[in-house]
Amino acid sequence: MAIRRPNPTRSVDDYLRALPLPHRSLLGRVRKCIRAAAPGAEEVISYGMPAFRLNGRMLVYYGAFRDHCSLFGGGTQVRRKFSVELKPFLGGKGTVRFTPEHPLPLRLIQKIVRARVAENRERYSK
Repeated sequence: MAIRRPNPTRSVDDYLRALPLPHRSLLGRVRKCIRAAAPGAEEVISYGMPAFRLNGRMLVYYGAFRDHCSLFGGGTQVRRKFSVELKPFLGGKGTVRFTPEHPLPLRLIQKIVRARVAENRERYSK
């Protein structure tokens, strides 16, 4: 099933509404999980996909593609820190790939987001 790409200037809700139900449901859970892990983060559309920004700095992006969903923003430190848990999901540098049939555990998403919050805080407080 093809993924319709919403207009990048639209909202996260519009982005999710345009997805097939399995992807929409999965990314809705991912969205709630990220919100819980970074309650002060702002939701934005960036590079045509949903993202969260904290204190003016990008935290994570997520999106749906034809045959998978992805979470972006896990830099080198995050990949190293969670290498064992991420191994089945790695799809490239900083890309975590998952599907509705094999979702990324929400607990792991929370850990990644919290690590990104700490990483951004450390990097940009200097």
